Amino acid sequence: MSETTVTVESSSTGGSCCGSCGSGTGKAPATAAAERAVFQVKGMTCGHCVSSVTAELEKVAGVTEVAVDLATGQVTVDSTAPLADTDVAAAIDEAGYALIGRIGA
Repeated sequence: MSETTVTVESSSTGGSCCGSCGSGTGKAPATAAAERAVFQVKGMTCGHCVSSVTAELEKVAGVTEVAVDLATGQVTVDSTAPLADTDVAAAIDEAGYALIGRIGA
């Protein structure tokens, strides 16, 4: 994904404004470029499984978001930089499940 910067411009005149109310000119903070990886995980059967896998993956440095599809066993992980499969495997193992592998890599 690429960085996004949003600029809000006002047509009103006079006075300075920080831009947070939308009446001035301001820039929203740019977000860091994100990486997305999808992994196949074996052994998840319920909401507790999803919570455990999510919690462990969120501890991995750089992970910004985790989405688990319980029906397929696919886990999508967004991060600020590419993740090492060994780090992902260790987190999933810590949660009590098995990493089958990366999908589409």
